[in-house]
Amino acid sequence: MRYGTGAALVVAAGVVWSVQGVLIGGIEQAGSWAVLFWRSLGMLPVMLAWIGPGRAWGAIRAMGWAGVLGGLGLVAAFGGAITALQSTTVANAVLLFSASPFLAAVFGRVLLKERVSPLTWGAIALALVGIVIMVGGVGQIGGGTGFGTLAALLSAAGFAAFTVAVRWGHVSDTRPAVLLGGVFSTAIGAVGALLAGEALLTAPQDIAIATAMGAVTLTGGMALYTAGSRVVPAAQATLFSLIEVLLAPLWAWALLNQTLSPNTALGGAVLLTAVALNAALGLRHR
Repeated sequence: MRYGTGAALVVAAGVVWSVQGVLIGGIEQAGSWAVLFWRSLGMLPVMLAWIGPGRAWGAIRAMGWAGVLGGLGLVAAFGGAITALQSTTVANAVLLFSASPFLAAVFGRVLLKERVSPLTWGAIALALVGIVIMVGGVGQIGGGTGFGTLAALLSAAGFAAFTVAVRWGHVSDTRPAVLLGGVFSTAIGAVGALLAGEALLTAPQDIAIATAMGAVTLTGGMALYTAGSRVVPAAQATLFSLIEVLLAPLWAWALLNQTLSPNTALGGAVLLTAVALNAALGLRHR
């Protein structure tokens, strides 16, 4: 595969992922647990087909505990993302999702003793400033859209945990861990809905949207990103995938009539600058 083709696939993945906020905005009755259940259930057959018939169990066993921990991290990533997109604006949620690389750097430093350069620490500090601006100040994190903000950060932390888990296990093929994440999320979605008294058999339209998200936008985007990242350096792939962060608020503005608040716009610009700076530093290091 040529570099240009790989870059186009990574950009296409970001475009596919960017529509998820609008799709969740189209869900009218289903709660977060039901959406988690149906979206996760929708991704399972696609992941099984992607890994290959009869190979999934062997691939999962080969990953060991790294796959289990990575799958649990994805539960937080999936559940937090759904809750955030239902509780706050799409722009606020997806901008906070982009904090995941910084959380992965912190987790890697604490858990794996990986070295973090002073410039990366500076980018992390800049990202924290952007997040505080978006929230509207430290004292506002519990009010207004504070719950959605915390859910978005939980999602970013979950994906960071997934990243660190597969690095800890020296995993080269992350698909089995993603499959486990789908299995765990399906089970936890069902249990959560039962405990919360939330109906899983909700409006057919909601079930169709959630299932399609799992099968097409979530797993399809991951397939595109995985294929493209084989020939695109990680730092450049991070930059290319930022198309999701840029497009998602535009879809929400055009289709859901959501607008950017001044805090989200300013804080998001600071956060995106930190992400781009971190990716550029990674490319320079390479």
